[in-house]
Amino acid sequence: PVLKKLLPIPPIAKAEADEKTEAAYLPEHICEPSAAELLGEMLPRDVYVQLYSALLETSACEHAARMMAMDNATKACNDMIGNLTLAYNKARQSAITAELMDIVGGAEALKG
Repeated sequence: PVLKKLLPIPPIAKAEADEKTEAAYLPEHICEPSAAELLGEMLPRDVYVQLYSALLETSACEHAARMMAMDNATKACNDMIGNLTLAYNKARQSAITAELMDIVGGAEALKG
């Protein structure tokens, strides 16, 4: 789990002067409507987008976990199928060998 702070939004700090430039700063913008009205409109949208993004990420993580679980289950089933096929083939071969030994033994007894 990750904790993300949504509110309050931290203020943007002015950039410090860079050695290569004479002065680096954030320019001031003219806002119409006023900055307070703009913030009143944008803040709820920002919170909504961040929450929606978190929900999408949670859903994607859940699907990824389910996909990995199903992949592991598929691999385990394939391993089990391989082991059971091998056991079946060994048992069948043993039955065939026993039957052939009975036939050969019966033929030898008739000759004998």
